[in-house]
Amino acid sequence: MAVSEDFLTFINDQLSDIEGIESKKMFGGIGFFKEGLMFGMIGADQFRLKVDDLNQLEFEERGMKPYFSKRKKKGMPYWEVPANVLEDKDEMAFWANKAYEAAQRAKK
Repeated sequence: MAVSEDFLTFINDQLSDIEGIESKKMFGGIGFFKEGLMFGMIGADQFRLKVDDLNQLEFEERGMKPYFSKRKKKGMPYWEVPANVLEDKDEMAFWANKAYEAAQRAKK
């Protein structure tokens, strides 16, 4: 699955106010990391953030769905990001920081 360079640039721009973020190619997509923890991903030009019990409801309330791997035949804790969040740099940073916190909790 290819990721368009324009979409990757857009997401990197939207996340540019958060220090220490890196993006890496992986599994045909792009992973987003902070302090070695993956908190976001792009696959098929869809940006998703890490979700756990503390932030999942916000995604569900906006009608978002989790990533489902057809190859593995299971879901993953990365959910679609609403379009209005993607377009708002401050809101995107807020949601991304919450996803990073979910990644930290998952590490423990």
